[in-house]
Amino acid sequence: MKKIEVRIKTPFGEILIEGENPQEILSMLGTFPENFMEKIADFVSNRLIPSGVQLKGIVEFTTEGPVIVTREKLTHYEAIGLTLYASEDKKGTAAQIHKLLESSGIKSMVPARLNEMTKRGQVFKPDPSKPEFKLTMQGERWIEDDVLAKLRGKMS
Repeated sequence: MKKIEVRIKTPFGEILIEGENPQEILSMLGTFPENFMEKIADFVSNRLIPSGVQLKGIVEFTTEGPVIVTREKLTHYEAIGLTLYASEDKKGTAAQIHKLLESSGIKSMVPARLNEMTKRGQVFKPDPSKPEFKLTMQGERWIEDDVLAKLRGKMS
């Protein structure tokens, strides 16, 4: 008999569950401890984020993607950069970023800001035929050295 695979996409990667039948998959999912996703997301953000950057208190990882939770004032550029920085592979489409910013309570003309950030060298399109934007190395350094440093200074 064939196996059934269920892939659960999370902000930190993908969970793959295999079983012989749907009941087996459901019973396996039932064995997951309460708050499993939150605990894993916390673990990942605290220990495995590149260059040891801690985003706790600034960004919260949800099933939709990273949501900005800091109460500090951010420019639209900083909010977009931070969202990309915390996103899987540091990339996303204008629509995805817009949706995450809305969840964060931030209203922004994301496509216009991304266009300006491209001119500044902070983001680029890895594949011009796709609507995805990715942080450049300069953009990553800007987030780490300026934006996160500013936010941490105000948080402590």
